[in-house]
Amino acid sequence: MTTNPATPTYPIDHVIAAFARGDVATLLAHVADGVDLRIDHYQDGADTSWQVARDKQGLVAMLQRLAVEVFPRGTQILHTHSQPLGNDWVLTQFHQRFFYAVQQREVESLTWIVSHSQNGQVDYFRENVTTIA
Repeated sequence: MTTNPATPTYPIDHVIAAFARGDVATLLAHVADGVDLRIDHYQDGADTSWQVARDKQGLVAMLQRLAVEVFPRGTQILHTHSQPLGNDWVLTQFHQRFFYAVQQREVESLTWIVSHSQNGQVDYFRENVTTIA
């Protein structure tokens, strides 16, 4: 299913759309208190060891750092596609364009996100950044 950021289908779609809008309150409303979140990069020298959160407080701290160090000008969703895997698991392809502060240039990035949700809130999130071009 291809999703339009204005009409999210799964909790992860709400999270991605809120992230792109810079709407932290809505993003947090769709994330469980005990979220298990990590962002990994494939073949990128960036230090992502801090891109981990175990709760909403950790997520807020991570989002604040991402806003300064990675996305100082925000991001634009080019395409998302979420596919249910069963038992509240979803695989999402997320294609975005943004000014990448780490490399000081405009880039496009394709990521894959595996998420799980309960009661409309994401409680597990693993993002693998596969390309930054």
